[in-house]
Amino acid sequence: MNPDALSEALLAVITPLAEARRAGSTGGLTAADLVLDRPKNRDHGDWASNAALKLGKAVGANPREFAAEIAEALAATPGIANVEVAGPGFINIRLDAAAAGALARTIVEAGAAFGTNDSQRGNTINVEFVSANPTGPLHIGHTRWAALGDSIARLLAASGATVAREFYINDAGAQMERFGRSVVAAMHGEPTPDDGYGGSYIQALASRVIAERPGIVSLDRDEQTRIATDLAYGFQLGELQASLVAFRVNFDVWFSERTLHAAGADGTPSLVDEAVERLRAQGHVFDEGDAVWVRTTDFGDDKDRVIRRSNGEYTYFAADAAYYLNKGDRGFAHKIYLLGADHHGYVHRLKALAGAAGDDPEKDIEVLIGQLVSINGARLSKRAGNIIEMDDLREWLGTDALRYSLARYPADSPLTLDPELLRKRTNDNPVFYVQYAHARTHNVARNAAASGVDRSAFAPELLDHETESALLGALQEFPRIVGFAAEVREPHRVARYLEELAGLYHRWYDSCRVIPLGDGPIEAVHRTRLWLNDATGQVLRNGLDLLGVDAPKRM
Repeated sequence: MNPDALSEALLAVITPLAEARRAGSTGGLTAADLVLDRPKNRDHGDWASNAALKLGKAVGANPREFAAEIAEALAATPGIANVEVAGPGFINIRLDAAAAGALARTIVEAGAAFGTNDSQRGNTINVEFVSANPTGPLHIGHTRWAALGDSIARLLAASGATVAREFYINDAGAQMERFGRSVVAAMHGEPTPDDGYGGSYIQALASRVIAERPGIVSLDRDEQTRIATDLAYGFQLGELQASLVAFRVNFDVWFSERTLHAAGADGTPSLVDEAVERLRAQGHVFDEGDAVWVRTTDFGDDKDRVIRRSNGEYTYFAADAAYYLNKGDRGFAHKIYLLGADHHGYVHRLKALAGAAGDDPEKDIEVLIGQLVSINGARLSKRAGNIIEMDDLREWLGTDALRYSLARYPADSPLTLDPELLRKRTNDNPVFYVQYAHARTHNVARNAAASGVDRSAFAPELLDHETESALLGALQEFPRIVGFAAEVREPHRVARYLEELAGLYHRWYDSCRVIPLGDGPIEAVHRTRLWLNDATGQVLRNGLDLLGVDAPKRM
């Protein structure tokens, strides 16, 4: 019996008991409203409910007395061994071994689908993250946003949402002009412009530009800059994409900022032009001092925003507005932005923009701010000179260690990683601890096969050891962990769950044998334990996949 089935059973018991009391009712209560928790002390049972405490007043009953009525009725439910009332009205539920053990077969048969759920079904979500300027390599901050953004997208998809991962390419504006001039200077062996980009990667880009266009240095300087900017931009963007793919992050959409400013071939307005008029139609645009403004203070912004300056030039806010509206036009009702710590001021601005566009700022847009990350002893990039590059980190620490460690903490917490710990092959290293547990499940399965133990029998009532009860209880929680982590956009909940599960598995491994001792006969209990072993491996594998981390079969 899984938690959803138990919630349904609890609802089936509570509804008639409440209706029998004329003083109140459950008021449209559903199974989803009946929260079940895993007691920290396993002596208190497999599950605990505070339903009587929550509903006692509504139905006109003393909570403890109401809990006793619920317990008596629930105890008759098939699959439940016993129900007890504790404290002021907590209901402690213990499943019988067969009902709890049946989960092992369910997990094995579900395979990679176990843990998926429908909690986000019907939601169409755009997750935008990383969105680095294509003027240099990805750095350590981008590495954190890549790990978090991709894991959030995986969680949402596993919970039934339609998800698109999107990278906004900042390929318009002053930074691209500085980038182009820097490459041209490097082509001529000149010093980097004062406002330009340095580092040997610029020289490498310059060499590639010359190789692509051998006669470029003889052209007019403005023409050189135009050509060099476009070619170097393409080369650098390709490097960003390759870095992300190597980090197991694949974007569905690469959206160019340039497309927002480009008018149609037939003279139709640009997306930025359209955005101004669409916001004006919503009644939130006004003209003042020859400039065009959006009254974002109507939606909690600290000041109104200029969208077009008095000289006719659009501001960055204009591009933000056009981009936001375009996401909605592409069918994304919900937009998630994952931004770096230096973009904290964007929170109110983007939410106000959503309101001005006619959306609900509290429902249709989320702005998640990730805090800074550092790694003790990490060296600055030799190519870029002033950053710690993603590629260098990946080669030094490994993709698995980086992705797991960066997803293991909330986005809004500053983070310092210990490279010595992440490189250790000991249980002190969290990613090793979880991966080793997975590898151990495969080792057990290999040894079982060599000894003649297979899954030809399944007697769940035999899984009655205390370590088996604890392990099954944790396995039951996985779908709810996935759904909740998706809801609150917190992948670290999956990582912490996997560490707990790994610990429970290791304790089970030390206590319960899958292979008979010596020449002992192979019995149903051994075959049934193999189901539990394989079920645990499946859940560890599914959880690691949600974090973009490999699940090795051998270590």
